[in-house]
Amino acid sequence: MKRGSIFELNGIPKFQEALPLALQHVVAMIVGCVTPAIIVAGAVGGDGLSAKDRVILIQASLVVSALSTLIQLFPIGKKKGFNLGSGLPMIMGVSFAYVPSMQAIAEGYGISTILGAQIVGGIVAIIMGLLVKKIRVFFPPLITGTVVFTIGLSLYPTAINYMAGGTSNSDYGSWQNWIVAFLTLAVVTGLNHFGRGILKLASILIGIIVGYMVSIPFGMVSLSSVGQAKMFQLPQFMHFGIHFEISACVAIGLLFAINSVQAIGDYSATTIGAMNRTPKDQELQNGIVAYGLSNMAGALFGGLPTATFSQNVGIVTTTKVINRCVLGLGAVILGVAGIVPKFSAILTTIPQCVLGGATVSGFASIAMTGMKLVASAEMDYRNSSIVGLAAALGVGVSQATAALATFPEWVTMIFGKSPVVLATIIAVVLNIILPKSRVEKEEEKEQGKRIKKKLEKDHKEFEK
Repeated sequence: MKRGSIFELNGIPKFQEALPLALQHVVAMIVGCVTPAIIVAGAVGGDGLSAKDRVILIQASLVVSALSTLIQLFPIGKKKGFNLGSGLPMIMGVSFAYVPSMQAIAEGYGISTILGAQIVGGIVAIIMGLLVKKIRVFFPPLITGTVVFTIGLSLYPTAINYMAGGTSNSDYGSWQNWIVAFLTLAVVTGLNHFGRGILKLASILIGIIVGYMVSIPFGMVSLSSVGQAKMFQLPQFMHFGIHFEISACVAIGLLFAINSVQAIGDYSATTIGAMNRTPKDQELQNGIVAYGLSNMAGALFGGLPTATFSQNVGIVTTTKVINRCVLGLGAVILGVAGIVPKFSAILTTIPQCVLGGATVSGFASIAMTGMKLVASAEMDYRNSSIVGLAAALGVGVSQATAALATFPEWVTMIFGKSPVVLATIIAVVLNIILPKSRVEKEEEKEQGKRIKKKLEKDHKEFEK
């Protein structure tokens, strides 16, 4: 590979230029990558996972995220034809979008069932990738926005419970937990609004470091697991096992379908914002199929579901640094951190109140991202009804824990544990059956005409 600029997709830039930019991506996403694993580990029935298994779960999350990113950046296959990976400057990591459903599954069935459902979800993503042109129509911004909004809402109780110290801890709700949590939140919020450059990008990481230091005098930190952890260890194949439960597969599979559509938005934001073009259909297809296959492979090594990381998309579009080697170096750093269990063990020592204070703003951001997507559509009576009813029934049923008490267990698992599944189904169905306004019908008609003209043009060129 030839030398290249950091502002070019291909080519090897100077190491001294690439390293700080790569670290910038690592700093922006590492907390978001490992926190879902920490939350899910704590949600496992009983007293949660053992300290050793927590380390393995975090380790797998880092390594699988790194490998998924490298596949997206450097596709496997021939240059012309089908490739496994988009070849676009994207970062992949374990996503918060799956957390509400994973918590419910972990409580009822354990980690192995999450990983089994993840394999099914990977198959769903592959199908979505192969049929991306036809399926996109069912997930306009109104629908994806509603789903993202309900995901954000469903994460709020998790954040509050963590700020209070974690429901499994004896000091849950103590004033010490709340002081540390609010101090962490204050640092994150302050840096987000007043910080510049790396201080703003690393706001969550800095907030966690400050909260961690403050929590030590309160006796909230125990380093016993760090001393027991190894210096070097590769992810373990089938450590947690694989178990298939239909209800879990349905819940996670639907989220994979939604995230496949959401990935289109991230790909588009990257190419439009940093490369002055829209993504090609082949790039979208290759990227989403790779997303599905990498998740299937990751499940075998204990890695939780990944997705495109929007915060890193923001960095790419802001800096215009699209060089794949820069992002690849970031992925390598992430992978190296993953094969050092002592690093993963340190992450398990972070008090829950610190994690709660650091992530609550991120959860709020997820909900507001959903609202922005919703607001991009005309909020007439029809669209307001779709969003309102989907959110009301999805969130309402999940919060009214006894609402489905007489139904079979699988119904409760799919529809009652997380608002996302029910909200998605209701939003999609209502969007199909409710009559559209005259303006929307005219816009669809014009779009249909444009598509027809393009197809006719393509056929003529092919015949030549």
